Amino acid sequence: MSVADTRRFLACVLIWGTTWLAITFQLGSVAPEASVAWRFGLAALISGGICRWQGLGLRFAPAVHVHLFGFGASMFGVGYLCVYYAERHVASGLVAVGYSVLPLTNMIGTRLAFGHPLNRRAGVGGLIGLFGVACVFWPELAGIEASRDVLLGSLLTAGGVLASSVGNVFSARLAMDGVQVWQKMVWGMGYGALCCLAAAALGGQTLGFEWTAGYVLSWLYLAVFGSVFAFFFYLKLLDSIGGGRAGYVGVMTPVLALLLSSLFEHFSWSPLSLLGLAAAMAGNFFILRPDSAGRRA
Repeated sequence: MSVADTRRFLACVLIWGTTWLAITFQLGSVAPEASVAWRFGLAALISGGICRWQGLGLRFAPAVHVHLFGFGASMFGVGYLCVYYAERHVASGLVAVGYSVLPLTNMIGTRLAFGHPLNRRAGVGGLIGLFGVACVFWPELAGIEASRDVLLGSLLTAGGVLASSVGNVFSARLAMDGVQVWQKMVWGMGYGALCCLAAAALGGQTLGFEWTAGYVLSWLYLAVFGSVFAFFFYLKLLDSIGGGRAGYVGVMTPVLALLLSSLFEHFSWSPLSLLGLAAAMAGNFFILRPDSAGRRA
């Protein structure tokens, strides 16, 4: 992986590792449909301004808009609605663990959509990372009693992971169409926000906004850093190194989320947690390092 890709990878981990905590400030009186719509609506406007500044056009053929809509509806619409609703029912750590399977689901998605061969080393690295994150969060998972909330939260998490993988496939298709990253973000986030507004209307949800410091600051952070900057880096990674390895960002971000939890939520480290952290990092290096021939997984 190049130096530029490594920097993008680390930026995604650092930003998204903090968004799990930021999302909790959005889970109040405002419906998730509205919160996600405000987040990606603002992010789309900012991305549009960047496109204008860079002289990038935003007009595309109807066939390309089909892919743009699929990208936005899956990744920024359904995917994030599932995350916000899942965190209403289960601990954010469980949602983070669920998202650590993205490398595997991304590889399966690109295999089904484009016929790309499954890379054995990337798959093994993903499994090592998944094992590590599961060890880190095992005390939390073991402490959850079976309930309707756990079942619903787990299903929502699985739905969010699948929606994100579908979005990654559409992103790769758009790269083949010649759509650049900022252009993808404008239309994708815009379509995602519109889908959330439509979902709110169909579900009879009120499009409220909470004028408190916690809600406003988390909204700005999630829109500007968690959406514009992080997704720009992530989509550049998708175009550069592929969905399997780019999706490994989703394995490392729960580790940072856990570190923040130990600082702000009184998480207690255990030998199993330390073992899991070591395994997650080992899987990360394993999946990203070049092989002896200089090729990358």
